[in-house]
Amino acid sequence: MLNIEAVNFHYGETHEQCLHDVSLHVKAGECVLLCGESGCGKTTVTRLVNGLIPHFYEGEFSGKVVVSGLDVTKTMPDVLAGTVGSVFQNPRSQFFSLDTTGEIAFGCENLGLSPAEIRERVKKTSAELGIERLLDRDIFALSGGEKQLIAIAAAYALSPEVFVFDEPSSNLDWNAVGELAHLMLRLKQAGRTLIVAEHRLYWLAGPIDRVVYLRGGRIAGDWQAAAFLALPERERAELGLRALNPEALRPSASMVVWEQAPMQEQAPTQGRTAPNLRVSDLSAWYKRGEPVLRGISFEARPGESVAILGGNGAGKTTLARTLCGLNRKAVGKITLNGSKLSPKARAGPFYLVMQESGYQLFTDSVENELLLSKNRRSRPTSEKVGEILESLSLTDFRERHPMSLSGGQRQRTAIGTAMAHEAEVLIFDEPTSGLDYQNMRRVVAVIEQLRAEGKAVFIITHDYELLLAACTRALVLEDGRLKADFPLTKDSIGRIKEIFSWTQASSK
Repeated sequence: MLNIEAVNFHYGETHEQCLHDVSLHVKAGECVLLCGESGCGKTTVTRLVNGLIPHFYEGEFSGKVVVSGLDVTKTMPDVLAGTVGSVFQNPRSQFFSLDTTGEIAFGCENLGLSPAEIRERVKKTSAELGIERLLDRDIFALSGGEKQLIAIAAAYALSPEVFVFDEPSSNLDWNAVGELAHLMLRLKQAGRTLIVAEHRLYWLAGPIDRVVYLRGGRIAGDWQAAAFLALPERERAELGLRALNPEALRPSASMVVWEQAPMQEQAPTQGRTAPNLRVSDLSAWYKRGEPVLRGISFEARPGESVAILGGNGAGKTTLARTLCGLNRKAVGKITLNGSKLSPKARAGPFYLVMQESGYQLFTDSVENELLLSKNRRSRPTSEKVGEILESLSLTDFRERHPMSLSGGQRQRTAIGTAMAHEAEVLIFDEPTSGLDYQNMRRVVAVIEQLRAEGKAVFIITHDYELLLAACTRALVLEDGRLKADFPLTKDSIGRIKEIFSWTQASSK
């Protein structure tokens, strides 16, 4: 089905070789997981399979790639589209339509299918993926997770022989991740071949048949699924991989030392004990639509790191945008240090790191991106920028254009701009999306540093590992309302698991 033979490749904009003598054979109907630390070459391998290399991404290429009998280097992408369906890490990068139904139908139209056949495929796809509620919607009004579901549906509607997924779970809530695992099982049962590049591994325990581990652009490990899932936790961590069994994780096993005292009982920094942020009866909406947030009230103290949890479309990102003043269609009261702040006044003391980091990267280098940041007193010094880059393992990319980085590297760059900004309230929207184990730990260290400086930190996340490692409290949203607000301690683990309530799909 898929043969990659002795491939070497490096991108045109860099002299650094990305793949070194990579050879891989995948049988028809096999589900293969590509894993490894950020920058190891996983995404580059997926681009070989779907023909983006060499037809879109230029560079020096040698070797051979054959998919279902087609030589990728000699087959144009429009022909490959009927054989290989792709779902990228950032769904926005593959959208062509303004509405969701049109997006699902777009690929079928390009294949020249009849209108009746296209309508039938859209109907069948939405029913089998359980996304009927998302049809006929403005694609840009969707949450990040909902956009990911539409991207998956657009590929699914083409009924290709091979599916390529690049970090497909990065924007999905725990229920959607479970549904995606079951979808992959259905695709396998239908004889489809699946190539999945992923950092979050637990949800793939059922679908995967084989695991290929890359390091430094080379294949450094190849296991059958059972052998890989049986790896000791210590060996898994040494490989720089995420947890294989998140249900076994405990706060005491995370990067934060919980054994000494529950984090929410630790004394706030600089002796400030009263809440410095109060949100009272906050409701928000877009244009003339129904409210997305409905009467939300909560408080936060300096030194807290508060997880904002909830399913896709629950209102998490809307809450973040409203707190920062980006969404002005709101009523309610937001006060900081006792002063009520207008949306404009919140632009300085509040800072949001967006889920799609490309929206807030503007300059021609990583270093200039951080130097562009300005707090209420001054711009950061070159020395301060160097410290931030070192803490996020970005020093080697100091002169690189942000848009030439991997998704995880761009995410860390955006986090670096937040550190340089020195706001009092920082909000991270899915900060570990696309990050490997080591870089997740770096983000946790950044959050701990911000807490120690007396910042109030909010973290929108579907990442169970990050939740246990970095958060002291959880706000749970459901249908735009605050459903729960509780501290994160060992005693609340059961409650956390109930909220996540994932189910691992089984291939047996």
